Amino acid sequence: MGKPKDPTVHERWARLRFSVVGQMLAAPPRRGQLQRELKALAARTWRHPVSGKPVRFGLSTIERWYARARREARDPVGILRRKVRSDAGVQDSVSLAVREALRAQYAAHPSWSTQLQYDNLRAQSERNPALRPIPSYSSIRRFFEAQGWRKRRRLTTRDTAGARRAEARLMSCEVRSYEAEYVGTLWHWDCHVGSRPVLTARGQWVTPVLFGVIDDRSRLACHLQWYLVENAQNVAHGLMQAFLKRGLPRSGLSDNGAANLAAEVTEGLARLGVLHETTLAYSPYQNGKCEVIWGQVEGRLMAMLEGIADLTLDALNEATQAWVEYEYNRSVHSEIGQTPLELFLARTEQRAQRVSDGTVVIDARRFEVPSRYRHLRDLTVRYANWDLSQVHLIDERSGRILCRLYPQDKQRNASGLRAPLEPLAHGGAAANEIPTPTVAATGPAPLLEKLLAQQAATGLPPAYLPKDEQSPEEKDDP
Repeated sequence: MGKPKDPTVHERWARLRFSVVGQMLAAPPRRGQLQRELKALAARTWRHPVSGKPVRFGLSTIERWYARARREARDPVGILRRKVRSDAGVQDSVSLAVREALRAQYAAHPSWSTQLQYDNLRAQSERNPALRPIPSYSSIRRFFEAQGWRKRRRLTTRDTAGARRAEARLMSCEVRSYEAEYVGTLWHWDCHVGSRPVLTARGQWVTPVLFGVIDDRSRLACHLQWYLVENAQNVAHGLMQAFLKRGLPRSGLSDNGAANLAAEVTEGLARLGVLHETTLAYSPYQNGKCEVIWGQVEGRLMAMLEGIADLTLDALNEATQAWVEYEYNRSVHSEIGQTPLELFLARTEQRAQRVSDGTVVIDARRFEVPSRYRHLRDLTVRYANWDLSQVHLIDERSGRILCRLYPQDKQRNASGLRAPLEPLAHGGAAANEIPTPTVAATGPAPLLEKLLAQQAATGLPPAYLPKDEQSPEEKDDP
């Protein structure tokens, strides 16, 4: 268990006050003895809950605490907490004129820091006497915090109607993280301008553009490739390679760039049955999962290429493929708790084994479990929901693949041929290896002998009334 959290100042005062009057609450003083008890408590020295120094409390103060605690018998400690000030949360130092000026200023410049907002307010007050006196910087900072006004990074430097609408939407609507429920449901693709140029065959230095496709659920990098320019041809080229590697997704999300909205791209996705959606205008944060991998590309991949002086596009792409397939896709992702490749390839679930025929049900289909695992009640299976031809039984402790499971074939089973039971996986004997008794069992079982002996030891007759009955043959005799 972690270290207990220190109580707040209000809680410390409540506990101290309760310790002062708690004895009287547990054993109320007799009639006429209240004042004497209060004087005795007022004469005692207590420890201040904040400073720790000795402190005393007056008789009337203790009497007031005692009366309040008696009235609230259900929660005496709670009633002894410090009262919340009636003006809590109300900043009288910030006048209405200052509030309106700050509101208009923040709406126009949400990217300014609080200090910059304060400095410009002071500059306004020199021309507008209604803003005087100017509150302190601490008061302005608390006012911003109470309003939820924080420094916001501008979405774009373009001052257009669309950009202003995007800024207003970001400020008025909450931003929430999202994740697709299944692998292959949603793919993201985007382009990233590299941090260093490459040398072309013509001897020119060109800054390359990285095109990347990422699966939303597993964070798997489906395909990464550098190009010399961002256009529709290169976007289509990168998407086709991602489809060939990982299959077709249900939908895709990209920005509103001209390359992504080209007819060759949109019509091609429609013919393949991939729903193409775009982020809202001037809202790149909606495709933020791509920004995460861009940071790793620059922080790890490009950092390891610093020793190559004349970096070419082919060398950069070759290094990128090696890095993404053998490091990024195979490293544990902090958000999903496993590697992207593991989550993309399969889903791991628990299934109960049917004892009667040794099968498990996966997506309404039965799969036969080898007889050597018949002793396991709960099985861990791994499969891809779009391809049930590859279903594996997994050791839940180590994650190791134990065997492959095949669909139940009832027509083949109708032939009547049955394989002998295999020894159990942990080394036990097979179920058909039943020991053969050397001597035939005679007499009652040991437990029954013990029970009969206990009954005989009581010395009492059996608890039933004997009754002699004639057999049907004896009844027929005259």
